[in-house]
Amino acid sequence: MSEILVVGSLAYDSIKTPSGTADRALGGSANYFSLAASLFAKVRVVGVVGEDYDQKDYDLLQTRGVDLAGLSKVPGKTFHWEGSYEGDMNEAKTLKTELNVFEHFNPQLPEHFKDSSFVFLANIAPELQLQVLEQVKSPKFVGMDSMNLWLTIKKDKVIEVLKKVDLVLINEGEAKMLTGANNAISAAPMITEMGPSAVVIKRGEYGFAMYTKADGYFILPAMPIATVVDPTGAGDTFAGGFFGYLAAQKEVPTTTHMKQACIMGSMMASHTIQDFSVKSLAKVTLGDLDKRLNEYKKVITI
Repeated sequence: MSEILVVGSLAYDSIKTPSGTADRALGGSANYFSLAASLFAKVRVVGVVGEDYDQKDYDLLQTRGVDLAGLSKVPGKTFHWEGSYEGDMNEAKTLKTELNVFEHFNPQLPEHFKDSSFVFLANIAPELQLQVLEQVKSPKFVGMDSMNLWLTIKKDKVIEVLKKVDLVLINEGEAKMLTGANNAISAAPMITEMGPSAVVIKRGEYGFAMYTKADGYFILPAMPIATVVDPTGAGDTFAGGFFGYLAAQKEVPTTTHMKQACIMGSMMASHTIQDFSVKSLAKVTLGDLDKRLNEYKKVITI
């Protein structure tokens, strides 16, 4: 089984949705990704937390076999994000961002992390993504995420990272910002012209659109979920399910593998959105995924 390296944020989120509120709930891209990916493969985390990071939150990842040798605990407070969802559950309104110890995050990989077969660069600053890529030796497959902030103030650096990865996973708004296109369909091939051989555009309740240079488009709807409690972390969960599935395969990823990985990522994300924070995701088993996959097949099969 191949190891997956993820470099991203570990955070506490304060969230308000039509279903209620959650104060200082566990969040961050690396947490969502790791909990999803660790169902399939060994995960290695590089990140930073403050002195307020609770032991039970370390324990949650360790019970899933996640290697935390690259997780630093430093003086100060953990990254805190506060947001709300009103009406449009596909996009949060950011109310407050407190970078705290994350402001000076300097990703340094433990020696045994440098040989990771799969690498996922979560939506950290593009300079830090490049710094990670300089440290890994010869990964089999590299993917990246980004965010509208970096596309606004550091677009050139984001494009520099794009040239060095195999896959980019971003949402539809970010895809349009990056390319100037009017929709995901026209944006996708433009993104692959920037470097990666594949792009997955996450479309929230509308599912995903994958495009590969080799085989073109692959588009499916999301699993219908009647009550979305908290969409926070759904995209990172998708990425975790995607990379976890790929890492569990014995071959170098093909388009067919990536199609299956998209579906698995979507099934993982459909669990995350059913409760606040990582509560639902932390309880998901492979049996739960098989059951949901069978339900999903009924949705997409004629």
